[in-house]
Amino acid sequence: MKRKKIYSPNFIIGLVITGAMLLLILIGFVHTPYDITKMDSAAKLAAPSFKHLMGCDNFGRDIFSRVLKGMGNTFVIAVATVSIGTVCGVIVGAFTGYFGGLLDEVLMRVNDVVFAFPSILLALVFVSIFGTGKYNVIGALGIAFIPSFARIVRGEFIKYREMDYVKSARLAGVGQLRMIFVHILPNAMPVLTSSIMIGFNNAVLAEAGMSYLGIGVQPPSASLGSMLSESQTYLFSAPWYALFPGLMIILMVLGLSLLADRGGK
Repeated sequence: MKRKKIYSPNFIIGLVITGAMLLLILIGFVHTPYDITKMDSAAKLAAPSFKHLMGCDNFGRDIFSRVLKGMGNTFVIAVATVSIGTVCGVIVGAFTGYFGGLLDEVLMRVNDVVFAFPSILLALVFVSIFGTGKYNVIGALGIAFIPSFARIVRGEFIKYREMDYVKSARLAGVGQLRMIFVHILPNAMPVLTSSIMIGFNNAVLAEAGMSYLGIGVQPPSASLGSMLSESQTYLFSAPWYALFPGLMIILMVLGLSLLADRGGK
């Protein structure tokens, strides 16, 4: 009799939090209560109310609307960033781990040089050269994330390339690309999936940090990081201004962190 899979409490909590965050992001894509650029001088730093659920900022803009749009921007940037890092990292890691030799030495030395720099620092250099904005942030963070995925995938391929089933497939005349992407890569997916979740969390924090510094998402677009930067002057007079953007960042990261704990038994 097949035993029923049991999930840990952390996984369940993470699933609920992540589901709630995705729902808010989806709502923000479709509709926001107010135009995020609309200013109301009479509502400057207004406290949370039924009219403005999260209050208003120093320009009288609705914080709830801006948080929804900011979450959407952060989500899109994080997904694009992790996609670039994953695809490029898998290709580099798979080929170096499977073939080894000179290809492995050359590509991994380049990988090590890039990996030696913190991702946020590498992204700052990229943005300083090519300019600020959403797409430059995606490119910068995507390139910065490639080395970590490449190292993980390479390690998995080194482990599996000498397995008996791989040797048998070689003797059967299976092509190299089929061997890499059909026979070995699926076995590396559990480790890669966990790494993708961690990478997404790092991308959320990196994007928020860059926007906080003013080199990420640019006005009039909303960003959780830029909202935190704008709110620091009003921490005591209007604490809700910083509370809600900060809380959304924490929940987005916490949800996937707990979700990574599959806890299957």
